[in-house]
This record gives sequence, C-alpha cells and structure tokens, in this order.
Amino acid sequence: MDSENRVTTSSSSSSNSSAFSFISKGWREVRDSADADIQLMRHRANSFKNLATSFDRELENFFNSASTSFSVPAIRSPPPPSEMDFVKRLQPKLSEFRRAYSSPDFSKKVLEKWTPRSRLRIDLSAIKNAIVAEVDDGDGVVDFDRVRKRNVVSFREFWGVWKSEVEGDEAAQSRDWEPIRVLKTRLREFEKRSSSAEIFGGLKSSEFLEKLKSSLKAMCKESKESKEVPPLDVPELLAYFVRQSGPFLDQLGIKKDICDKIVESLCSKRKNQLLRHSSSAGESSVIGNDNMNDELDLRIASVLQSTGHCYEGGFWTADHAKHDPSNGKRHVAIVTTASLPWMTGTAVNPLFRAAYLAQSAKQNVTLLVPWLCRSDQEIVYPNSLTFSSPEDQETYIRNWLEERIGFKADFKISFYPGKFSKERRSIIPAGDTSQFIPSKDADIAILEEPEHLNWYHHGKRWTDKFNHVVGVVHTNYLEYIKREKNGAIQAFLVKHINNWVTRAYCHKVLRLSAATQNLPKSVICNVHGVNPKFLKIGEKVAAERELGQQAFSKGAYFLGKMVWAKGYRELIDLLAKHKNDLDGFKLDVYGNGEDAHEVQSTAKRLDLNLNFLRGRDHADDSLHGYKVFINPSISDVLCTATAEALAMGKFVVCAEHPSNEFFRSFPNCLTYTTSEDFIAKVKEALESEPQPLTPEERYNLSWEAATQRFIEYSELDKVLNNTEDGAKFSRNNRKIIKKSVSLPSLSQIFDGGLAFAHYCLTGNEFLRICTGAIPGTRDYDKQHCKDLNLLPPQVENPIYGW
Repeated sequence: MDSENRVTTSSSSSSNSSAFSFISKGWREVRDSADADIQLMRHRANSFKNLATSFDRELENFFNSASTSFSVPAIRSPPPPSEMDFVKRLQPKLSEFRRAYSSPDFSKKVLEKWTPRSRLRIDLSAIKNAIVAEVDDGDGVVDFDRVRKRNVVSFREFWGVWKSEVEGDEAAQSRDWEPIRVLKTRLREFEKRSSSAEIFGGLKSSEFLEKLKSSLKAMCKESKESKEVPPLDVPELLAYFVRQSGPFLDQLGIKKDICDKIVESLCSKRKNQLLRHSSSAGESSVIGNDNMNDELDLRIASVLQSTGHCYEGGFWTADHAKHDPSNGKRHVAIVTTASLPWMTGTAVNPLFRAAYLAQSAKQNVTLLVPWLCRSDQEIVYPNSLTFSSPEDQETYIRNWLEERIGFKADFKISFYPGKFSKERRSIIPAGDTSQFIPSKDADIAILEEPEHLNWYHHGKRWTDKFNHVVGVVHTNYLEYIKREKNGAIQAFLVKHINNWVTRAYCHKVLRLSAATQNLPKSVICNVHGVNPKFLKIGEKVAAERELGQQAFSKGAYFLGKMVWAKGYRELIDLLAKHKNDLDGFKLDVYGNGEDAHEVQSTAKRLDLNLNFLRGRDHADDSLHGYKVFINPSISDVLCTATAEALAMGKFVVCAEHPSNEFFRSFPNCLTYTTSEDFIAKVKEALESEPQPLTPEERYNLSWEAATQRFIEYSELDKVLNNTEDGAKFSRNNRKIIKKSVSLPSLSQIFDGGLAFAHYCLTGNEFLRICTGAIPGTRDYDKQHCKDLNLLPPQVENPIYGW
C-alpha cells in the first residue's frame, strides 16, 4: 500500500496517474465483493502483516478466509481462458515477491528488530505493476469493462500456483524464516483435511469448551447474586445523608443523639421489611442487633458494590504519600505538651506510655517533648532547675524514669521548640511540630492533648502525614476557662475550636473520663496507670499489716499544684462551712503554684486548720504514713494523685463526679455528694482501716493494664496487625464489603475542609495574636535554632516570590 501511495502522489504521466487512480477505485470495489479473488489476495497480504504479532491468530484468519472462499460457487466453475492468462502473467511477480520475503537475510533483519509493537509491512508494488500492465492499453486510457471482467480472478488457480511453490524446493524451505516454515507445514496439513468439521472437530473435546462453560456459570451466578441486592429507597438515602452530615450538624449544635434517632426512624421501615424477608426465607438477617450506622454502611456498600462503583477519593481526601510499614517495624510517635522536671500529668503520663509501648519491642517509639529556652525554664521548672542542652535534659528524664519503672526503656526522645504562656500557664508549640518526626518514621501519632497541640498549629496536617492519629485528652480546659473573666464567652469559643481541631487532625480521640468535653470521634477510657513504685509501696504496707504492724501513723493530707482550679477553692469552702463539725481535724497540704500566697492568706483569714508544706513527689517517704487522701477537685479529668493514693493502700475521699468514675469500683474510694456527706466520709476514713488491694485491683491500676486498654480503645491493635478498618462483614452472603473503597465519605470531605480553613487562619499573624497566641510562635526563633541546631525558618520553609 505504501508503494501505491508513492506512485499516486508522484509527478508521472497522465496515463499512469489515471491507471493508479482506477486501481485504487478497483481495489475498493473488490473489497466490497465477497466472491472477488483480488480480495483474497489482499487478505493474504494482511495476514503476513499480522504474522509478527500473533501467528496463531493469523492461521485462524487464514482458515476462516479459506473456508469462505471454498464455499463460493464461482470457484467451482472452470475459469475463463482470459483469467488463466492473467494468472500466468501474475505468477512470476508473485514468485519474486515470495522469494524476497522468505530469504534468510530478510528473516534475520526481522528477528533483529523484533519487538512486541513491530509490524511487518509488505511492498505490493510488484503486484500493482503487473495489474497496471494488464489493464493499460498503452495509450494511457484504462478500459473499465475490461477490468471488471478480469477482476474476478480464480482462487483455485492462484492456490495451485501457491501450492506448487510451497511443495517445490525443499532446500529453499530449509532457509525460510521460522514462522514461514510453520505456516507452510500448516498449509500442507490443511490440504489433507476434507471439510471444516475435521478442522474444528478436535475443539469440542478440548479443555477450552469446559473452561468456557464454567466461566459462563460463574458469570450467571454472580449476576444472580447481584440481582438479589434490592435497590436503595428514599428513606435510606435520607438516613445516609443525615448521618454523613453529622459533623456539620454537630458544629451547629445538633447533638449526635438526635441524628441517630432520625437515622433510626428512617431505617426502621426498611429494617422491618428485611427482618420479615429473612424470617420467611429462613436466612440470617442482615440487620440484627448491631449498630444501626454500621448496618446502613453495609447496605449502601452492598448496593454500590453490586453496581461496580468504586470511589477513588475527592478534593479533600486525596491520598498522600505516607510511611509504608511493610518494609520493617511500625513506628509510634508520642507528642506531648510538657516535659520533666515540670511535674504535671502531660509530662509524666506520656513518658510512662512511651516506656511501656516500647517494652513490647513490636514497634519503635519516639517521645517528642517541648524544649524551652533558658528564660522559660527558670519560670516553669521547679527549684530553678535549668538545662543548657537537650542532651542534658534527656539524661535527666531517663534517669528519673528508670528509677521508677525498674527496667531500661528503649525509646527515642526528641525535642520541638516551645514557648511558655504565662496567661494560659502552659507551653505553646512554636512552628510546625509535625516536621520534627521524619517522614520515614511518620506511621502512628499519639497526640497528648490534641486540642492544645493544634490550637495554633500551622503546618502539615497530622492525618495526611501519619497513617493513624490518636488524641488523648488530659485536661478539662472549659472548666478552667469558666473561672476566668468573661469565662462563659471564652468557654463557648474554645469549645467549638476544640471540636474543630480534633475533628480535623485526629482519627480517634480518647477521653480519660466523662468530665472532659464531648469531642468528635471520641470514646471514654482511662488509659493511664500508676508508677510501679506506688504499687510496691502498697505491697509493703499490706505486708506490714499482715505482721500486725501499724502501717499508717498520720491522718489526712492533700497534694496538688497550688492553683485555685486544682481543688483548693472547693477544699476551703467545705472546711469553712463545717469548721465546727471536724473538731480537732488537721489537714496537711503539699503544693507549690502561682496562687500559693492567695490560697494561704484565705485559709488564714478563715481560721482553717490547714498546714501548708512545700510540694514534693507523691512517692516521697514522708507521705507513706498518711492514711487518708482528700481530693475535692471537680476540675480534674482523671486525678493521677488519686490513683497513686489508692495504689499505696490509702483511703481516698473524693467527690462523686465523672472524673472519679474509674475509682468508684475500689472499696477504699469514698465518694460524697453533699458537704454533709463529705464530713461523714472523712470521719469514716479516719476511724477505720483501708482494705488491702486484690491482685486484680493492682493490675487495673498498673501501666501494663493501661497500655492494653489504650491499644484496644485507640484501635491501635487493628493498625499494628494491618487489619483494614473499612472492611465490614455481611452475613447474608458471607462476603467482605469494604466501606472505604465503595463509599464517598462526606465526613472526610468536611474534615479536610476544616483542616484547610484552620491552616489559612493560623497563617495570619494578626489573627493568631487576636486569639491569644504568643507573638512569633508561627515559626521558631533564633534561640531555638541555636539550642536545637535548626536551620532558620526562612531556609527550612522558603516562600518564593513573596
């Protein structure tokens, strides 16, 4: 065909141009004619073109075309003499064409350039020249009638010529290209077959037919199963829309309980229908006593799966490159808002969590704590203790920990820049905290106080960088804020900001008790334990009592940071109201803090029998002899000192409050509801002896039990075991349905939008200062660069063109 194009486009004589134009038109007519032998020749040429791609396919096409040509009645009649002359004249050209393309040189060149996309092009110029010579009268005029008579060439004559060429020269055959030799062999076999039934007869007994039948059966079965999935109705669609709109409705103040009731009412009709259908068919129901939300997800996912729909993600839910845990051990990064020697819950509890998570050796652990410059250290750390480098502080932290746990904890300690806020009495991160966890270790993140860490977070989204993000809520910030000036307005704003940041940056949130704010994606579970040293003190006390020795020689005490919000206001009010009811009662108070002077002056003014002492470690030997620990605080989430006192075998008198719910199962915990009840519980504790802890109670207070609860409630066990979170089990067809693949989640889209909006707002320095941020905390300062050996922020995060 390339030769035809070159001849047609060349500037030759008018006769040749007319002849080639006619030949082009004649070939189109021959193609449309089923009984034309010229079309058969073209089929042979096309077969050679496709031979390099698939020889089997070429042979099948050849057989099909051959059987079709044999069925043409015109071939069975004797050919006219003029047609025989045409074939005789064409035979030398065909022989020349065959010798050219079956030579060893040609075969060698083809094999050298063999690729999956290679194509075999055949030059038909020799055939065309023969045709032109046949139909041209010499005067440049083509006789159409003559061509129409001669264009029906006898295939039988052509086949005879070809057959003689195939069976002729055995020496030439040995030099043929391998595919050509195979083709000739197949042609000889084809000649021996008398009918098409012999050709395709063997196919009936082959495995192909059996495989085809089994495939058809499987397709019919799958089609039948897909038809069994009933379509969604309007109530189900409305229920799914309401449930997916939960985050938006929650921000508007519509509680989750109301949304669940709406969903349940919309799904109740469909549920009753499915129950009736299952009972009548004798099958197990799809919807049983499980969570309605899970069953609705299964319903939507099964319908989408039956239609073949697959959700690939949206604008806010694009999949980012994350840590691949398949190459080695999993990695857990624990990020907290405080560090030793500041003796606060967010400094001590994350430290123990890191040690006990690393103890299992199933995952690598990194503890990320704030680094304060020298000026802030002098304000925050007790006894004017300061560190000149992060290495010195790390040594102090490890020594303190190993003295209490009794084993060497194998985990890494890293530091991020932080600044102390005097107004908030807390440490605020400076810069993007997530950047201090390398991307290769960004697998699982545990954010201790996720709302605090993300109030002014301006950097990469935690859920984008990490595969699983768990937030642990330590502090009831709303209770503290309400005590300040304009506290109600501030608490309202902080409540919604906390909802905002935890929803945007966490996959799961753990609340230590119901005293905390009801945050999105949260569950209530105490995931804190006590220092093993306190359990050993309790065992020692129990052993002394068994020997008949006096374990407790002192009365009651209170220990806590001396700020009003830590229970000092409630303690002074209770003692002032019932000063005469506790005749001779004396209470020792241990603590330091910003409100120490005011608390002591108030107690002195009310003439309360309180003995104020300097704060100290709860495990100090001077505190072992006390029998009763009094803690009237209702601002704590889960008081660590209360757990430590119970571990040491003491009585604990505390308020009946959600923060103390975990301790109510212990017999030595005495809770009160009124001020009069408080006096009764104090007298009861002073006049009786506490019960020894059982082995089960000791275990429930330990960090081993707390770590197990944490792994379970944070769904960390599923992540570490590579269990797919989006997979749900459908009992009606015993198949696994993946929600995450089938369902577009409006919640993820909403969370992504919140994260983007928060990133934009926290990037503006004016808005940060208006909301109470420390000036200059969007990036770390020069002193942090010097202490932590960091690059300047403008080098670490350059902004081009601004």
